[in-house]
Amino acid sequence: MKNYEKYERSYFMPPVGCYDWVKKDYIDMPPIWCSVDLRDGNQALIEPMSLEEKVEFFKLLVKVGFKEIEVGFPAASETEFQFMRTLIEEDLIPEDVTVQVLTQAREHIIKRTFEAVKGAPHAVIHVYNSTSVAQREQVFRKDKEQVKQIAIDGAKLLKELAEETDGNFTFEYSPESFPGTEVEYALEVCNAVLDVWKPTPDKKAIINLPTTVQIAMPHVFASQVEYFHKNLLHRDSVILSLHPHNDRGCGISDAELGVLAGADRIEGTLFGNGERTGNVDIITLAMNMFSHGVDPKLDFADMGEICEIYERLTRMEVSPRQPYAGELVFTAFSGSHQDAIAKGMAWREEKECDKWTVPYLPIDPKDVGRKYDSDVIRINSQSGKGGVNYILKQNYGISLPEKMKEEVGYLVKDVSDKAHKELTADWVYHIFEDNYINAKSIFTIDACHFKQEDGILSEATITHAGERRMITGVGNGRLDAVSNALKHYFDVNYELAFYEEHSLAKGSSSKAVAYVGIICNGKTYWGVGIDADIIKASIAALEVAVNRMDEIQNRNRSKDARLLEITNYIYANYKTVTLDGLAEKFFLSKPYLSKYIKEKSGMTFGDILKAVRMKKARAMLKSSNATVESIAESVGYQNVEHFNRIFKKMYEMTPVQYRNKK
Repeated sequence: MKNYEKYERSYFMPPVGCYDWVKKDYIDMPPIWCSVDLRDGNQALIEPMSLEEKVEFFKLLVKVGFKEIEVGFPAASETEFQFMRTLIEEDLIPEDVTVQVLTQAREHIIKRTFEAVKGAPHAVIHVYNSTSVAQREQVFRKDKEQVKQIAIDGAKLLKELAEETDGNFTFEYSPESFPGTEVEYALEVCNAVLDVWKPTPDKKAIINLPTTVQIAMPHVFASQVEYFHKNLLHRDSVILSLHPHNDRGCGISDAELGVLAGADRIEGTLFGNGERTGNVDIITLAMNMFSHGVDPKLDFADMGEICEIYERLTRMEVSPRQPYAGELVFTAFSGSHQDAIAKGMAWREEKECDKWTVPYLPIDPKDVGRKYDSDVIRINSQSGKGGVNYILKQNYGISLPEKMKEEVGYLVKDVSDKAHKELTADWVYHIFEDNYINAKSIFTIDACHFKQEDGILSEATITHAGERRMITGVGNGRLDAVSNALKHYFDVNYELAFYEEHSLAKGSSSKAVAYVGIICNGKTYWGVGIDADIIKASIAALEVAVNRMDEIQNRNRSKDARLLEITNYIYANYKTVTLDGLAEKFFLSKPYLSKYIKEKSGMTFGDILKAVRMKKARAMLKSSNATVESIAESVGYQNVEHFNRIFKKMYEMTPVQYRNKK
């Protein structure tokens, strides 16, 4: 890359080696947290928050658990000033919360700041001036002594005005642009300020080291912090604070290594909002500690609410990859990842684990308000058998036999691949249902009767090729007897190789699910049956499995691949699909497509679309509190009366009656 020669390292190492922080491997207790969202974060917004919005954000920070909150720069604008006055005059500051205000080390700004905080129950007055070589030479054109004097004069004025102003005040000083300042000189300035304030263990002062602008690797900053930690005057009376920014993408590392190096306090924002690339993200810092078994003393259990309020008030978006909070950070699309997570969850249940060790999930998503079925395991063309099985089990009580998982997984991911879409849980179930529960295109078993005659004699009534027939068979059990009857009637030979069953739910009234796998010419065919009666469920599963055999399909009609593609497209686009659009999609004329669908499926396009829409509507009526009007619109009907008429015609009851039906 061109022009790299114009840059050089402009940071300063401590005069002696400071590497004791390396000996620590984790942070064993949280620092003092100070949110600067309402100052540093707010001033970086394209549209700063209004007074009302700042009040709401302040309440959110209090709810999360912040005990120190920098509320603004009162001298910067009337809104900033009024916000401080509002918090005080309307008694919005809890007894255990300290507000903080920022001021430059300039006389008129300091005086305006004290006007704003008059009467505060407890406030930190944060004064700063820039000390870096670049700022001294280029901006202020002052030497070291002159810049130090600015800090001293500001410290003196704070002390004087604090004595004259009603309120309880703590002093904070920041050598702005600290990374570009000689470490010994920055220490000299800070110690000069402390000599003015003369803090005590009962009335501490805050020395704050900002990474403005972050110009060094994190280990350099840690060494600088450690040097301060070891050489600050009045150390037992000083809170050593850090204010990391993220200009090099190292805000988190600066903060974590800085705490290891001796810092007591961290200033940062939610989601890293702030000037340029932002401040350090306190949520990530706190949750990193949480993941190590350390209580961060902040509560992010309802991360969804925090994200919603943050996005609404700041007009900023939380990245889907934002650590711990992003929409996708707990999501596994990869088949191997899904399988590992599913097995890890099963292990936890089996072993009754009290510690969290699930692969690919650094924390339990539930601890931040997320759900396993919608946030963790999600299905697309990259997913595998483990993920699909997990979705079916968690949402529908379907626990696939091990031998069946791979086939179902490939079937589902193929649909996703062709649709180029993520599949919802109900879409996954629709695919499963259509292929393994309702796949009965050649024949149906309408009734079965059994007699004990040298084994079990079955008499089954089937419908095939438009005719009802009685078929018989003998076996060592009821399912075997029905199976033998089908073999005889269709003149086929297969092995009844796999059988599993389980209850869908607890309780005597629950349904059972049966899985049947048959092998013919080396190929396995699966069927699934669900019924309150396990025998009926088993026969239904066998019926599907035999219907899916190539040998049976060829006796009547083959499964039409194009029709399957068409119906999958209708399902994926049921809200907006039209016959015209469908014809264009599949490069067919509208009359031909309409005739083709009718001939191949026995249903018109409109009938298929209505069935899909009504199926979706029924699910929404049972699973949500949405109004009938909104459900109608969400499934593609602009006219609710029309929706109601179609629903009643299909199910002989209104949508409201269906929702209220036990």
